[in-house]
Amino acid sequence: MIIAGEASGDLHGANLVRELRILDSTLKLSGIGGSGMAGAGVTLLYDISNLAVMGIIEVFKRWKDIRSALNILEERFRNDPPDLLILIDYPGFNLELARRARKYRIRVLYYISPKIWAWREGRIERIKKYVDRMAVILPFEKKFYQARGVDVDFVGNPLLDQVHAALTPSEFRARYDIDQDAVVIGIMPGSREQEIAQLLPLFTQTAALLNRAVKNCVFLLPLAPTLKTDDLKEHIRPDGNHLKIRIIQDERYSAMAACNVAMAASGTLTMELAILNVPMVVCYRVSRITYLLVKPFIKVKYVSLVNLVAKNEVVPELLQNKATPDNIFEQIMLLLHNREARTAMQKKLTLVCRELGEPGASRRTAQIAFEMLTAGMVSHG
Repeated sequence: MIIAGEASGDLHGANLVRELRILDSTLKLSGIGGSGMAGAGVTLLYDISNLAVMGIIEVFKRWKDIRSALNILEERFRNDPPDLLILIDYPGFNLELARRARKYRIRVLYYISPKIWAWREGRIERIKKYVDRMAVILPFEKKFYQARGVDVDFVGNPLLDQVHAALTPSEFRARYDIDQDAVVIGIMPGSREQEIAQLLPLFTQTAALLNRAVKNCVFLLPLAPTLKTDDLKEHIRPDGNHLKIRIIQDERYSAMAACNVAMAASGTLTMELAILNVPMVVCYRVSRITYLLVKPFIKVKYVSLVNLVAKNEVVPELLQNKATPDNIFEQIMLLLHNREARTAMQKKLTLVCRELGEPGASRRTAQIAFEMLTAGMVSHG
């Protein structure tokens, strides 16, 4: 059984499933995911779109869905237990699921660590108690878990296998009828419903400012695989300045690579842009109550993965009250007009990507899963 709670987890889960099928084509796979995991052959037991939430207040709003999903899975544990449970990120849900799995003596592999080194380090006790093995994707995580007595492997970062632009920027522009000399600006508000509600209006307001200031300007919004165009409509509010935002449903990475600069939600997106070497401004907002409740527990200086891996500010981060159209506009204009600043950022992004290890994370994680499955079958006689 494999559990992913949002778009990036679905992507990583699908690639992991494909690698598992290479090792053993007879494996039966069920779980929670999106279209990626379903397409790779996972029987979905619950719809991912009801679960992808972030923030304390937001979780309360979806609590009924979350509880329902947990109960469905526990019933499966009781009546038809899996030989191995693979959890992908999504800690609030997955750590509770790991606790329930332990009651039925189901072995647990956790792939893509909860960011407990950033906040809520107390969760380490639950990991030690309920997780048999961790497969981590950021270089500094292995030492963190080893020091706390957890069986852990650094498998490299799965994005290195996934993030490739099929088209060059000039090919992409030609295909989508975009002037080769146009300034292409990416609008990337994330994949979760509340990220889009918080960030997309902010990014469209910024785009309106940029549209007035930058000649021959085009805005691209590469759609996350778990979203549909309709999910964005109510949050896109052009202000009458002939602002056109082109939503790109296919060739997402080619669209991202074609951008001169991007405004992006914090999260997996920032690492995808880093691999494609696209300069960016990172923004994040959660509800005020969530922010006030969480802030005292945050132990890291940065929120974007790029800056966390680099251990310094490679990309600007505009969070909460600092995430305003004027502030984003200022940072985007700096990257567009100051070649030195843009080149310096791109050099640092290249160095960050070198820290991520070698390609092949999904394959290595599949091998660990297969070892655990084999060991489990031996121990059960």
